[in-house]
Amino acid sequence: MNKQKGLVMVFALLVLLSITVLGVSSVSSSLLQTKMASSLERNSVAFDAAEAAIAGVVFESEDEMLLNDNANTDPLSEARQNPEIDLTVDALSCFDDNRTRRDITSNGLEFGTRHIVSAIYNEHGNVESWSQTAFVREQACRGSSNVIGGTNIKCHVFLVRGCGRAQGSGYAVANTLSASVFAPASN
Repeated sequence: MNKQKGLVMVFALLVLLSITVLGVSSVSSSLLQTKMASSLERNSVAFDAAEAAIAGVVFESEDEMLLNDNANTDPLSEARQNPEIDLTVDALSCFDDNRTRRDITSNGLEFGTRHIVSAIYNEHGNVESWSQTAFVREQACRGSSNVIGGTNIKCHVFLVRGCGRAQGSGYAVANTLSASVFAPASN
């Protein structure tokens, strides 16, 4: 009888140990999943900020008030004034100092305004949003030979990199848009 009582106690301790191990692994797994979800949310918000930065460049480049104001320039015109980017040697980075940078703020985009003041994009998550724009090359416009005649019009090709970074993150999330604009040939 005494042997059976000892065996029941050992069995009960083994059951308690296995339940404890399952509980600790569940809590550990839950904490890891929470961290992953939080990181995914920060990356998603940063990607949205990068997309907003690209939209900001397009917005400014189509803003009639800005285009008609001689005191201001749009991001593509500014980028055109800088040297061409050589994509075989140079990569368009979110952290280039020699590129045309535009910042997006929580106030959104306003007509007739150059968005160059660095600020927080999202008040609730403290996310930075900015773009880098670079002039790539001037080339003949593809598919436009029936529409545009002569050699006085060329396509100016630009790269626009939208960048976003969430607070507490050591890296920026980026997306890139290639844009072509009809413009007078420089020759």
